Amino acid sequence: MIVVGVDVWKRGWVAVVLVDGAVAAVETHEAIVEVIDGHPDAVAIGVDIPIGLPAAPPRIADLQAAAFVGPRRASVFPTPPREVLGAATYAEARALARDRYGMGLSAQSYAVRRRVLEVDAVAGDEPRLFEVHPEVSFRALAGEPLAWPKRTWNGQMQRRRLLACAGLVIPDHLDRAGAVPPDDVLDAAVVAWSAARIAARTAGSLPEDATPSGRGAIWY
Repeated sequence: MIVVGVDVWKRGWVAVVLVDGAVAAVETHEAIVEVIDGHPDAVAIGVDIPIGLPAAPPRIADLQAAAFVGPRRASVFPTPPREVLGAATYAEARALARDRYGMGLSAQSYAVRRRVLEVDAVAGDEPRLFEVHPEVSFRALAGEPLAWPKRTWNGQMQRRRLLACAGLVIPDHLDRAGAVPPDDVLDAAVVAWSAARIAARTAGSLPEDATPSGRGAIWY
């Protein structure tokens, strides 16, 4: 069984490919369609990007994810409506979010808007795509909220140990993907872990009554 976990990084996407539960490859791609087209036999493709943009905030999935991860709730960003993401500048987007929806908008959320809209453009025609939030997945894998942020030494070592205990051993040396920041590689790997659970129909979801074909849910 082949599944893929995908995370955004500054040059595009990093993908961790699992074959029968083991890490088979760590790849980089410029576009999400490259991941999709490059893995036609993948049963599920998890991606750390919102799938299902809200007509108005907040999304129930975002609220429940923030509560689920506890101390790591700052890693869960509220998903902006489509028109906010479509604003030409961050200043315009922030003003629109504040004035029309009464919500804040971080620079980081606006910075990844191109990737959100990139996934949004293909998600409707690709049923293998599922939204996965890495911190939610690590929380589920650990069985409790993680103590350290993902960019700290302790946080990365804890996450790598959790993955190894689940059978996901990431090589010490990566080729092209070796330029990707470690936390993005680890995030892609745990997204792949959740993709395997989705394929096996053992995954959880936020909200918990989400259907496999539904959008606007976070899977773990």
